[in-house]
Amino acid sequence: MSADEELAKDLGLFSAIAIGIGTMIGAGIFVLPGTAVARAGPLAALTFVIGGVTALFTALSASELGTAMPKSGGAYFYINRALGPLFGSISGWANWLGLAFASAFYMYGFGEYVNQLVGAPALGLGPVTISAAQTIGLAGAVLFIAINYMGAKETGGLQIGIVFTLLAILGAFTVVGLLNADMESLRPFAPPGTTGEVLPVTAIVFVSYLGFVQITSVAEEIKDPGRNLPLAVIGSVVIVTVVYALFLLVLLAAVPNELVANNDTAVVKAAQLLFGQYSLFEFSLGTLGWGLLLLGGLLATASSANASILSSSRINFAMGREKIISPSVNDIHPRFGTPYKSILITGSLIIAFLLFGNLEILSTAGSVLHLIVYGLLNIALIVMREAEPAEYDPDFEVPLYPFVPIIGTVSSFALIAYIEPFVIFLSAGLVVFAAVWYLLYARQRVESAGVFAGWILDRSDEMPDAAVAAADSVRPDAAKTPTAGTNGGDFRVMVPLSNPRTEKDLITLGGAIAKQRGGTVHAVHIVQVPDQTPLKRAEQNERIDAESQKLLEQARTDAETFGAPVETHTVLSHRSFEEVFDAARTFDADQVVMGWGPTSHGRAESRIDELTHDLPCDFLVLKERGFDPSHILLPTAGGPDSVLGADVVRLLREEFDSRVTLLHALSEDESADEGEQFLEEWAAEHGLADAELIVDDRDVETAIEAAAANATLVVIGATGKGLLSRIVRGSLVLDVLEDIDCSVLLAETARKRTVRERLFGHNDD
Repeated sequence: MSADEELAKDLGLFSAIAIGIGTMIGAGIFVLPGTAVARAGPLAALTFVIGGVTALFTALSASELGTAMPKSGGAYFYINRALGPLFGSISGWANWLGLAFASAFYMYGFGEYVNQLVGAPALGLGPVTISAAQTIGLAGAVLFIAINYMGAKETGGLQIGIVFTLLAILGAFTVVGLLNADMESLRPFAPPGTTGEVLPVTAIVFVSYLGFVQITSVAEEIKDPGRNLPLAVIGSVVIVTVVYALFLLVLLAAVPNELVANNDTAVVKAAQLLFGQYSLFEFSLGTLGWGLLLLGGLLATASSANASILSSSRINFAMGREKIISPSVNDIHPRFGTPYKSILITGSLIIAFLLFGNLEILSTAGSVLHLIVYGLLNIALIVMREAEPAEYDPDFEVPLYPFVPIIGTVSSFALIAYIEPFVIFLSAGLVVFAAVWYLLYARQRVESAGVFAGWILDRSDEMPDAAVAAADSVRPDAAKTPTAGTNGGDFRVMVPLSNPRTEKDLITLGGAIAKQRGGTVHAVHIVQVPDQTPLKRAEQNERIDAESQKLLEQARTDAETFGAPVETHTVLSHRSFEEVFDAARTFDADQVVMGWGPTSHGRAESRIDELTHDLPCDFLVLKERGFDPSHILLPTAGGPDSVLGADVVRLLREEFDSRVTLLHALSEDESADEGEQFLEEWAAEHGLADAELIVDDRDVETAIEAAAANATLVVIGATGKGLLSRIVRGSLVLDVLEDIDCSVLLAETARKRTVRERLFGHNDD
């Protein structure tokens, strides 16, 4: 298996907002007003507002989950992590197919707008007639699938440019419309028979609000996600809702409603009418208005379709990474560097949906599948809040909890009831398929059981028997083994690699731990790229790829000598040391085994402190002087880090039949008898009763130096918070660790900062 490649965080706030707005301002406002006005009259503007408010509740929940778990896959990943792989399968398939339906809808709208220019005839294929819009949409779909297949680069600047162009066109139309608005045209605002159409029409137009969750799909690549992700998600929904409502009100106040109703390109005709009342140098501006809105429709539908195809490949990536589907779907094309299989599968679905669907079916199918995902996403937030897993630490929290996620859940599922029965039946069939897919295929392959199942099973004595039985019956097979790690699946040991000279020792240590815990080694080569070099350009560097493949292949060979499964990854980043912590979160590591050597990161000490005082998992840092675990010395004075050290020593003793010595240096007010009693009890409590025990009345450094003279490896727990950061900064309290001749392994447990520490910092000295 080739190494996975990861990209570091390089999307800024405006690029993230552009992803959301650029996906939302699409066929929704350029195509659906005709259908909405025909059924709801002026109340059509209200349907877009209701859709936006419904989306906003889910946007708030998505923002909290995104800052706590900034991972590729967005909503799918959060649901899978919180509710487990059964619901992960349902949400993943719903999100994937929902994007395919939405892309087909966007391309249908694209065909309608192009047809305004070319006036193509319908195409007859035997008994089947394909409309001009479908024919053009099919050609456009093939074009965009090919663009994504061959990997044409879409820069953040280009996407921002498209978004601002669309907003400028809609703004110009709104200003001209306001100058010609007649509020009497909006009366009656609720014509007879239209009030009952508000929610059904809202369900149809909800496809206009699918873009905001796609921001969370690229959360791994957003700079400062704690700040920028909520601003981008919530901001894009608010901006688009205001634009939609104002635009439609002005449209209906400025032109006859009959012109808009049942017209898929009504905004173009309305622009021609409104701008035609003005002239410049004796030329009517009607053609200019027609051209601007036609350009806007083309840009909007095209960019929405392209963004949806891009997002679908990220959903596939996340599903493959969690083994809901085969990871081979994410195979990278050897020439173009794109997930070509995923793109081709999604593209085939888009073409099929275009051939057999119409505008309303495509829009409602896209809406209902995403409403299922949004409802589950709000439930996922409630589960994470109530279960309080140790790793859940969002930088943004939903206000008015639990009312916001409850309203988001109810409103999302309630809208589904107003969609036509055929589409509901189709979506229900998909849910059944996704559940059966999990039970028959994915259950034997996935590793994470999810937070909800673990929460129920941990309280099996208190919970109803039916709930416990249900939670146990749908758990993945791998999660039922006694060696499950803290991520809910197998124990994951991440080994960051950079130096071929130290690779073997680090992999030996990581492989031994993984084998004893029945876990997996994740060998990660973090390649530091100069700030001047774009990561996308570095991704194409054949020398980097060759060196990384060579290093990781050797790591794979070394790890497999222990019989431990190994996965390899390459991470391209402008950072090095800092990226270790992000990678540990990305791969859900239970333990990190890394090298300890000279550092020169060019970062302020406060940034190093921020990282090392908020460890995502347990860290083992090896000062390598020839790795030899035959005689291990473990100094201890108690504490959680010494407990971690004892765990590691037991694993190494089991694997290498090591001789173990425990050392306790007496404190000033501690007698020799008290020290011996402490050490004997501590050794028995931590499974090391047969170890050699040494009690020394000298200071800690002298005692360690003397005992280490006969040892081949010293394993020491951090004696205070932040010892890892002191290694990085070269200000160790125990300088003897630099002076002794044998290898040293520092063990430091994961810990979260308290509120006081966040406000006032740390005091380690």
